[in-house]
Amino acid sequence: MRPKAVIIGPPGSGKTTIGGALADRLGVPLRDTDADVERAAGKPIGEIFIDDGEERFRELEAAAVAAALAEHAGVVALGGGAVLAARTRELLAGHTVVYLKVGLSEAIKRVGLASARPLLVLNPRSQMRKLLAERLPIYERLGTVEVDTDGREPAEIVEEIAKALEGTA
Repeated sequence: MRPKAVIIGPPGSGKTTIGGALADRLGVPLRDTDADVERAAGKPIGEIFIDDGEERFRELEAAAVAAALAEHAGVVALGGGAVLAARTRELLAGHTVVYLKVGLSEAIKRVGLASARPLLVLNPRSQMRKLLAERLPIYERLGTVEVDTDGREPAEIVEEIAKALEGTA
């Protein structure tokens, strides 16, 4: 059992939105690993960071990703930082990985400066710039399909991905 597509990208790229719309378009379920982590921990991601720390969150995240890649035949949306784990990058080899590109300005608009995202507290714009710089090479290396999301409607993005998936089937 293999996912039809694995969606990666930074916060604000639309992983959950596009993942859900793509799953609908393909007639398969969406599995969001952030939701899996919250379910396993019994609390929101922000609280996991506060109560248990980022290291514990990353452990839960890596386990959720491994399970989703092994068990789910639909579309899998990964948390933005999931690709930081070497084991996750190894597990993604051979999968159809859709990298949703987003520029800094667009990402900031989408997540908002008053975001409750744990890695964007203090100075959200500066943190987002740093996060994008750190993760961009990883996203680019892992993506087998790359789609720019800036200024585009979800339906248009999903159509582009669906066409690309037909070419990889």
